[in-house]
Amino acid sequence: MPSTRSYTVNVSFDTPVAHPFSYLVPEGTTVAPGQRVVAPLGNAERVGVVVGLHEGVTPGLKPFIRVLDAAPLLDADTLELTRWIAAQSLSSLGSTLAALTPPVVAAASVSEREAGFGSRLRTPPAHTRAGAEPTLPEVFIGAGRERRLIERLGTTDAPALVIVPDVEAAGRWTQRLEKYGTVARLDSGVDDEARARAWTALAAGHRRLAVGTRSALLAPLPPGGTLALVDEHEAAHKPPGAPRLHSRDVVLERAARARLTAALTSATPSVETWWRADSGRARLVTGDAAPWPAVQLADTRGILKVEPLTPPLARAVREALAAGRRALLLVGRLTSALACDECGTVLRCPQCDVAAAYTRAARTLTCRVCGREAPMLDTCPGCHGRRLSPFGWGVERVEHAVRRRFPKARVARYDPDATRGAKAERQRAEAAAAEIVIGTRGALRLFGPGSLGIAGFVSPDQLLRMPDFRAGERLFALLWGAAERVAAGGGLIVQSQTPAHYVFEAFARQDLAAFYRHEMKFRGELGYPPFRRLAIITVTAASAAAMRTLADEIAAALTSVSTFTVYGPASARRDRARRIVVKGHADLASRLGEALADFRRPRPKSRGIIDVEVDPVEWPS
Repeated sequence: MPSTRSYTVNVSFDTPVAHPFSYLVPEGTTVAPGQRVVAPLGNAERVGVVVGLHEGVTPGLKPFIRVLDAAPLLDADTLELTRWIAAQSLSSLGSTLAALTPPVVAAASVSEREAGFGSRLRTPPAHTRAGAEPTLPEVFIGAGRERRLIERLGTTDAPALVIVPDVEAAGRWTQRLEKYGTVARLDSGVDDEARARAWTALAAGHRRLAVGTRSALLAPLPPGGTLALVDEHEAAHKPPGAPRLHSRDVVLERAARARLTAALTSATPSVETWWRADSGRARLVTGDAAPWPAVQLADTRGILKVEPLTPPLARAVREALAAGRRALLLVGRLTSALACDECGTVLRCPQCDVAAAYTRAARTLTCRVCGREAPMLDTCPGCHGRRLSPFGWGVERVEHAVRRRFPKARVARYDPDATRGAKAERQRAEAAAAEIVIGTRGALRLFGPGSLGIAGFVSPDQLLRMPDFRAGERLFALLWGAAERVAAGGGLIVQSQTPAHYVFEAFARQDLAAFYRHEMKFRGELGYPPFRRLAIITVTAASAAAMRTLADEIAAALTSVSTFTVYGPASARRDRARRIVVKGHADLASRLGEALADFRRPRPKSRGIIDVEVDPVEWPS
């Protein structure tokens, strides 16, 4: 639509402000919702997205400065989806749009000719029958799940967008799909101009296949296309920053709205996805059972404090080295929870059944969910033993012990989640050449399927002691991922004080259903996702008194909502913050937004800062 001064646009910016800002359309300028513009905001020029256009003007409005995009990046349906994402994550619309659109490049870099369309967004031809019923999301599990998905995407003529958890995976998937045609790459592993060109090529129908990370969730894809999410269980699909919503939720919502086929892959689906399949709202696509290593559960009650490797694990490492195979020893991060050295019982919150955090100075046990605080126990509630401790093995201590035991082996430590930059690159290079690698869960990414002779879990109980209701799910995924990397004839040894735990038993039997049956029973009884939704509200302020006052006011407002269960406020971040946990139903986000409306309006920082995360996947420690 040609625009004159009789038109006004609403523009959303990457700010925490919920409402858009209004501007005049400069005379002779053509603009449409979904295009980005440069406009004055405060004392600066900012990039925003046009989210509305209407006839008429309000006196005193300023015109925006210029249009950045040759054509709208998003059509009306995708803009509406973006509003849903912002509402579900309690993020501003502008911040959501900024995170889910391609980088801004020089106007000459992506011309209308390159884009393949003029002033209106062009939709590539649909690949489905008009009015076709939406298909159930498919969840690819089992051996060869990625190969089976790639073959399906490559051997049809329908377009496909593949969302992966990180840049490294984007590179691998691009290479694997390139045998079927040129792949548009939409992640930060390529430069900004290449990403912008890839987006416009998709919109014009010039590319059939595309790969990207979360920022590509709204990339153009016509009805009948496939929207795939790789490793849907990964927490990396919900990184920090707006919009704080898991990519899985966006994929499923977009597929349902736009008549797309949703395809998810996972060795160990999230409990949310398994529950969806179990209730008939998704379909498991199984392959052959993966080759499974010989699994040995070593009982370490009372014997693991002196030496991190039990005789079975040390012997297995020695045999793997003798056979010219590599060994991976996985170590969980140290936690503050307590357990009994005699029977393995973890001290848990009686209300929430998550490991209680131990504070040595105050000798207290605190639940990170409900905030319940109790004095330190003198005896184990399970066996009445008196050996309660937060003991665990760190990566460095295990490395020293391994070097002493295997002095001639090439040993390296790899902790990619705790190192960055040159140090991380050096660690990775050393680990790639090592015969024995000691690392945390991120070290698994270094190894491909069948590349290990032995995998050993030094003290996986540390993961079960995490103050997080997802602790069992995370450990199960880690065990399964390690098993898939062990070559035929290799082994996997688990050293545990609780070898009869259902996580270990289901894993040893290669029985996904058994694990999810136990886990869903636990979640259902205690009201954890997927049966109820959760949100965490963190409050900070300039002074302790102001912080407490603001947190108490917020808690009072939330308690007035009849469908909420509210815990807290409780101390967080070593008394530098106050934390409130809310349980609700499917409408949690909308009700939470209403209850917090007065508090989320712009306020001086001196009056406090409120951070809200809906559906957290990483529980704060």
